[in-house]
Amino acid sequence: MVESTRVPSEQEQFWAGEFGSEYTVRNAIQPEQRAKFFKNILNHAPGIHSVCELGANKGHNLLAIQSVDATVQLTGLELNPNALKELQSHPGLEGFQGAIQSFNPNKTFDLVYTCGVLIHLNPDDLTAVYQKMLALSNRYVLINEYYNPSPVELPYRGHEGKLFKRDFGGEFWDANAGQVKLVDYGFLWQRVEPTWDNTTWWLFEKV
Repeated sequence: MVESTRVPSEQEQFWAGEFGSEYTVRNAIQPEQRAKFFKNILNHAPGIHSVCELGANKGHNLLAIQSVDATVQLTGLELNPNALKELQSHPGLEGFQGAIQSFNPNKTFDLVYTCGVLIHLNPDDLTAVYQKMLALSNRYVLINEYYNPSPVELPYRGHEGKLFKRDFGGEFWDANAGQVKLVDYGFLWQRVEPTWDNTTWWLFEKV
């Protein structure tokens, strides 16, 4: 399912290691807190029977989708082994360990998405990731990340080179020009949606 010949980036090693494990413990998000958002996405994207989250951590977003529609087949890809173990412990959730660029399952999915994952990738890998997301999708791609009109790097909990903001949706659209159309987009304002962290989301459909 996941190729092992590719050399992991500095960012991938960081999240697969101790820091990623500590993040999993620190991450106290409850699935029901995110059900409203995913219900909205499913309403905008009819016909979804299978979903894959790239960078799923311990599965809270997938569980939110499960609470909205228990019939959807749910798959998560996660770098960190401790987070993956928690994800796989939930009935109905299939989990794989690895990087997005190396993920080659024997199936595709009606919806492929990221939530707060692209911001932590090496920017040099983004073009390949955008192409991979499209290739993994049968129909829809959802991107939910920090937004900035131009690329910028920010310090992250005392670390450099681990957090980036940019126009991920626009870049994905440009990288796959002519192959996707924009279905909808929006902003999750932490002031009224405390479980989110001021993120912008884009929902695309394959043409």
